[in-house]
Amino acid sequence: MKVYVLEKSVTLSGKSWEILQKLKQLQNQYVYVNDWIADIHDQVPPTPLKRIK
Repeated sequence: MKVYVLEKSVTLSGKSWEILQKLKQLQNQYVYVNDWIADIHDQVPPTPLKRIK
């Protein structure tokens, strides 16, 4: 299954049972898909790993 998150939309591609399972999983965290998109775009990328010598 693939999830494409654009600026104002989400595209889910895969088998129907996979998409339903993903939506049910997200239903516990978010009320609206718009909230999910906003949360993804507001995330700060993790700091890169540093090599310890």
